[in-house]
Amino acid sequence: MPVHPPVLAAGRRHSAAVRTDGTVLAAGRSGAAECRVAPWRDVVAVAVGNVHTARNTGRSHTVGLRTDGTVLSTGWNGDGQCDTADWRDITAVAAGWRRTLGLLANGRVLAAGRGAEGQCDVRSWREITALACGDWHSVGLRSDGTAQATGNNRRGQCAVGTWHDLVSVSAGYLHTVGLRADGRAVATGERTAGACAVDSWDHLVALDAGSHHTVALTASGHVLATGDNTHGQCDVDTWHDITAVAAGSAHTLGLRADGTVLSTGDNADGQCEVGGWSGVGRA
Repeated sequence: MPVHPPVLAAGRRHSAAVRTDGTVLAAGRSGAAECRVAPWRDVVAVAVGNVHTARNTGRSHTVGLRTDGTVLSTGWNGDGQCDTADWRDITAVAAGWRRTLGLLANGRVLAAGRGAEGQCDVRSWREITALACGDWHSVGLRSDGTAQATGNNRRGQCAVGTWHDLVSVSAGYLHTVGLRADGRAVATGERTAGACAVDSWDHLVALDAGSHHTVALTASGHVLATGDNTHGQCDVDTWHDITAVAAGSAHTLGLRADGTVLSTGDNADGQCEVGGWSGVGRA
């Protein structure tokens, strides 16, 4: 099962998406210029600095991967998380709280931003094919289908050493989820909110971790969700014809086959105002 670059991303207070023409759309709070993506061109993947909802987590950043392997960044740069202008030969990007990761074509990983909890200790990683950023931990998918993680592990969110046959990984606030080649999901970390209750899911083709919830896309184009639903971020039962999903701190996005986007959950900053988006997806 191939790992496709993400064209849809949901963060704390904003959302972003890549259109088939390589331009980028954004909605939500832009106090730190995190939605200033209108000039971007030739973008193939997008990531946003997701973080759990708290009084000190208002500012964020957005990252775009271009077709030539360079990286664009905008938004809050207090820890240097947007210092990616000199990156080259990048094949994937991931954004977390105050940091950005970039996957090099040779399977090694670059990091920029806050590393106080060890989340940027990725220099030794090799043969990586995909990346994920939680709030304070980072996860890498290896070419052999195993995973490795670094950073804060106080809820066991980095306990991925026994996972195998993976095709993708995603990281939330205090939990990590992985999609296996057989269409089943695995999870580790904080279980109080129910975000790790994925054992019964099957026939999955994609999944994403929010702060306290997890969403997954089935082969039939439907969406599953588990975990905190305080803002309605798990109200996805009626969605259909979905081709990609993204979980933010407390909202969820779904890309429909016709290139439009659905949303549900917290909209306090307009992050769910994506009803007018069109042409989103891969060319």
